[in-house]
Amino acid sequence: QVQLVESGGGLVQAGGSLRLSCAASRRTFSNYAMGWFRQAPGKEREFVAAITWSVIITTYYADSVKGRFTISRDNAKNTVYLQMNSLKPEDTAVYYCAAAQTAYAIRYESRSDYWGQGTQVTVSS
Repeated sequence: QVQLVESGGGLVQAGGSLRLSCAASRRTFSNYAMGWFRQAPGKEREFVAAITWSVIITTYYADSVKGRFTISRDNAKNTVYLQMNSLKPEDTAVYYCAAAQTAYAIRYESRSDYWGQGTQVTVSS
């Protein structure tokens, strides 16, 4: 069982930045691909970013956040990050951390083996 705990959400003005963190409870964190999803009120959950677990790191981004968001991981700290820059009001959502066997499952199947509880990000105009 892997427990994921997100932090770093909050209220920010448009154009600002936030960094989300997701701490995993299990030592085998380094064997999981990690990702972020978000869900805005009245909308379906959508993929945001993913990162592989392998030695050669590969990242994936939704088109809506490409160039503004950066996903990274620190296996020594069992933590994955989402640096969000140039935030827009349409980025407002609850952001969820996810862990899966493959980044493919996260990116192309919107599937995860484990989920965090979510952290609210609100961007004011």
